[in-house]
Amino acid sequence: MPHPSHSEATKMPRVRLARGASPWLLPTVATAAVSLVRARRPGKARAIAVPATALAAGMLWFFRDPEREIAQGRIISPADGVVQSIMPWGDGRTRVAIFMSPLNVHVNRAPLAGTVSSIEHVPGGFVPAFNKESEHNERVVWHFDTELGDIEMVQIAGTVARRIVPYLPQGAKVEQGERIGLIRFGSRVDVYLPEGVEAAVEVGQTTTAGVTRLDRD
Repeated sequence: MPHPSHSEATKMPRVRLARGASPWLLPTVATAAVSLVRARRPGKARAIAVPATALAAGMLWFFRDPEREIAQGRIISPADGVVQSIMPWGDGRTRVAIFMSPLNVHVNRAPLAGTVSSIEHVPGGFVPAFNKESEHNERVVWHFDTELGDIEMVQIAGTVARRIVPYLPQGAKVEQGERIGLIRFGSRVDVYLPEGVEAAVEVGQTTTAGVTRLDRD
């Protein structure tokens, strides 16, 4: 049996940059590039080059969008992060809240396959996403028409994340694990499990978008 070549054995998963990153990323990278060119000359440019380059590298890391092998399961996590809370809701559903730190990938994915039945932008505040008052933060509320019925998912902006970028319009067909939007910087994503569906995750558990299963058989 032939052995894989060295290049195949060391091949890394392909990582792209998130859609919607340009307004933050392009000015930062441009500033870093200009400062590095000017740093060859004596002067203030040398002092600016190091922090500008570090900031650009941080932005490239933050807006990374790695490819994922989508897991099997009825409902999968839409976000990278940590399960902040699991709460029974008054209508019989269960809300699973996932906190996303600035170190997490911030591209969100569809928890189920189906159709985007509605997308609603709700204005609000910008307190830290781990704060209880974040319930009143700016958000985008998604509803998916799926084989399990209506599934609600909410992207919540944090203290720095003042922009949520949906990738899909109302009426769009979506595959499970497909990219659906971006939240810039620290934030939170809530998923409402339908009545009768038990959560398979625990508070404090790390989740990976498109990989971690949220429901239990």
